[in-house]
This record gives sequence, structure tokens and C-alpha cells, in this order.
Amino acid sequence: MEQKETNEQKLHKIANELLQTEKAYVARLNLLDHVFLAKLMEEAGKGTFPVEVVKNIFSNISSINAFHSQFLLPDLEKRMGEWESTPRIGDILQKLTPFLKMYAEYVKNFDKAMELLKQWTDRSPQFKAIIQEIQKQEMCGSLTLQHHMLEPVQRVPRYEMLLKDYLKKLPQEHMDRRDAEKSLEIIATAATHSNTAIRKNENLKKLLEIYEMLGEEEDIVNASNELIKEGHILKLAARNTSAMDRYLFLFNNMLLYCVPKFSLVGQKFTVRTRIGIDGMKVTETYNDDYLHTFQVSGKERTLELQACSEQDKEDWIKIYELGKRAPRWIRDNEVTMCMKCREPFNALTRRRHHCRACGYVVCWKCSDNKAPLEYDGNKINKVCRDCYSVLTGHTDSEEKDGKKKGILEIEAAQFSGSSIMCGFLQYCEKNKPWQKVWCVIPQKEALVLYLYGAPQDVKAQCTIPLLGYSVDDAARTADPPASFRLSQSKSVHSFAAESEDLKQRWLRVVRVAVTGEVPDTPPPGDQSMQYTLLHIPVPGKQS
Repeated sequence: MEQKETNEQKLHKIANELLQTEKAYVARLNLLDHVFLAKLMEEAGKGTFPVEVVKNIFSNISSINAFHSQFLLPDLEKRMGEWESTPRIGDILQKLTPFLKMYAEYVKNFDKAMELLKQWTDRSPQFKAIIQEIQKQEMCGSLTLQHHMLEPVQRVPRYEMLLKDYLKKLPQEHMDRRDAEKSLEIIATAATHSNTAIRKNENLKKLLEIYEMLGEEEDIVNASNELIKEGHILKLAARNTSAMDRYLFLFNNMLLYCVPKFSLVGQKFTVRTRIGIDGMKVTETYNDDYLHTFQVSGKERTLELQACSEQDKEDWIKIYELGKRAPRWIRDNEVTMCMKCREPFNALTRRRHHCRACGYVVCWKCSDNKAPLEYDGNKINKVCRDCYSVLTGHTDSEEKDGKKKGILEIEAAQFSGSSIMCGFLQYCEKNKPWQKVWCVIPQKEALVLYLYGAPQDVKAQCTIPLLGYSVDDAARTADPPASFRLSQSKSVHSFAAESEDLKQRWLRVVRVAVTGEVPDTPPPGDQSMQYTLLHIPVPGKQS
């Protein structure tokens, strides 16, 4: 008789899954950083295409790779090796939280990276050849560069999912409970902040899969495109009594009518016709010889089609007629969770709402969109996010949510008392005016620079994960004396100290931190490194 798995075994299994997925993730990061990026930079150095293009495509992937390969993965490997004496992962995952900002930068740059990648693949034969040559190698697993670049976007939600499973099995009194809950709170917040980008990139991942299935010929990988529905269909032939197997991909702006190819790998379909949504009409038809038929007519072509069932036919027609006729409302008591995000309904906090376009029951978050509906005289109605995308051609945006709450909200005073280095510096980002900020490199987060408005602020203005930044202290005429700069990808942070001596003290600490090493803490009682930066005149002003 098979023994039931114990709770301790379940916890070990989840922790091991975290380790194994981290190993696979680091392998993907190495592929992006040390193969794709390195090869393209090598060729760009010859003047074949601009170096800046390559840097802008890969953003801060090198820093993300350095953190995971040099710190998080080794820590997880060590912990799994000593699991019997130290069965916990919450403390290790807390080390991840200051570096979530790196992911925000990567996700923010992602759409632009995809555009540049497509632009230069079309423009430069050498650029395209390097990418295709790497993609043929076994380590790529028959996936495109775009596919691999999606991995960092999806990694943070993966940590959230594993932590939730871990906490479900973790006893309330367990020593890892507090650290694991704190890690989940911060990681879940980061994942929530990226929800729109993740949804967009899940859609982009699907577009890439279709792009590959179509032999990488159709121009569909675009952030404005969204897949609405796909599926097998039968084509009724005018000169033949038998129906022919076909496949449809319906997007928010076009319908691709495809012929299946019998291939185990690579191209699965050939596009026979592309029909634009504008002016397209879908009508139910009746045929004595065939059931479940309907007609799609557009400027490019008219298709006589047969669905596999009456329900399938209704689904296709419903999609095309969205907003043109009132939907059948799903009753409240027919569902226990949101029909879009699958979050359970709660009598107190989660009210049920109906999408006025499709009739689905959704939560308030998924009904927070409005669009004109033809059947209601083009009045603005509440619709779910999927219908919003179909009806307007746009995806929802994080911008409407306003400014997001910061991930790391730790009081300056809490850090300053136990810091490797802290004090006032002048700070400038891009072309903004210089300002005086209270800078802290905490002992417990020695690779992160916190910037506060004042020593007692309860929230940092921003944080800079120092790992992977380059340091430049060459004098520049436009900058004040005793200045230095931290740069990475397109991000440049400029600082100025009160004197050259103080600048050198900061540089000694920062130059160690950017390599991933923990800087030495000043000896007890040595306050000169920590608190002598209090009076620094603002450049261009009288102090």
C-alpha cells in the first residue's frame, strides 16, 4: 500500500521545485546574456549595426542574470543541501525583494524591445542571421529569441504561486512562517503591479506561438494585436460535396483562414486568406446537407463554413456580433467565481457584476472598463476586459490605476542606525534639477542604495539595486565638483559629495557593491563615513 505523503515531504517538494525552476531560469538567463547578447554585441562592435540597438533590446538582462546566478541560485542550492537542519525558504526569498525593481525596468522596456527586434531583423541581414543561427542550436529548444525574452516577465508570478503553495502547507508555528509571509506580501505586490504587462505578454507569448505555427511568415507579433478565438472549422466547397478541414485565428483586427499542414515540428498551418475586421459580416446559414453552418464575408473573400456543433457555431457568431445584440446574462447563482480571473466571490468584498457585452459574471476588477454597445444605441456600458479589447482594439492600461504604491516602504531611520554608509548627497537623474537626498546602503541589504528626502522619511523616494552598475567618476564641466555617476543600460544616476574626500569614501563602498560583493562596515564609532555629508550646497544656489 502506497504511503501518504507527509506535510514535511510536501514542503520539501515545493522547495525543490523552486530550486529546479530556478536552475532552468538561470540557464535561460545565461542564454540571453552570454549567447544572444554577447554575439550581437560582438557583431555590433564591428559597426554592422548600432551597439545602442542591442543594449536597448536586452535592457538590464545582465544585472538580472548576475543576481540570480551569483546569489539566489547558490543560496537555494546550499539551503536544499542542508534542508534537514534548516527547512525554510522564506528568508532566502526575502533577499529577492530589493531587486524586484530590476524586473520593473525590464517589463517596462519589453514592448520597445520587441519592436526593435522586429525592426532590425527586417533591416539587417547580419542581425537576423546571428539570431537564426543561435535559435537552431539545441540549447534554444526550438524556441525563438522572443520566447526566451518572456521568461523574466513571467518569473515573479511564478515565485508568488510557489510561495502560496508553500504557505498552505506550512504550520502556523513554523519558524519560516513570518519570513515566508513577508516575502509573499512583497512579491505579490510586485506581481500585482505588473498584471497588465504580464497579461499583455501572455498574449504576446500566444502570438509568438501562432507566428511559429504559421512558419514565421505572417506579421502578427505586435503588442496591438490580440487573439480572440481560434479553432478547427470545416470549409464547404462549391464544387465538391465533401467539407475540407480548415483552421481560423480571429484577432481584434483580422481573421486568418488557414490550411493545416501535417508536420510534427515547425510550421503547422499555411495562411490561405487574411480578412480585415472592418466591414466583416457574419450570418447564420441553413443547408440541407450540412448542420451548424454560417457565412463570413469581408472585402477580401466570402467563406461558407461549418462548425463542429451548434454551440461552436453560436460561439463564433457571438464573437463577431459582440455588442451588436444584447447577450444572455449568466445568472448570479450559476457561478461561484469571476468568469475571467477565477477569483472566488465573497459576500462581503467581492460583488458580482455583469459584462453588458458578453453577459458573463465578473468581479469589479474585471468589469472596470467601458465601451459603446451598438444594441444600446452606442451608449457607454460596463464591459469585461476581454470584450473591451475586442470592441475597442485596445488593452487596459496600468495608467488608469494612478501611481502605484512602492514595493519597499522602510523608514530611513530604521536603516540609518545600522548602515554600511549613509548621509546627504546631491542627486540628479537624467536632466532633472539637482536635489539633496539622504542616501543609505543598509547592512542587511548591502547591494541596494536607498534614496530618501530626509533622514526621518518613512518611505524611500527610490531604490537603486547596485549590482551590475558601472561607476564613472571622471570630472565633467556640467556637473558640480566631487561628482560621480552610476549607469546601466539607459539609466544614469548622478551624485555629488561635499568634498573629494567624501566622494572617495562613497566610491570605495559603491565600487565593491556593484560587483556583487558586500562592502565592509565602518568600524564602531567611526561616524566620519556616515554622518559628515550633512551640508552640501545645491549646484547653482547660494548655501
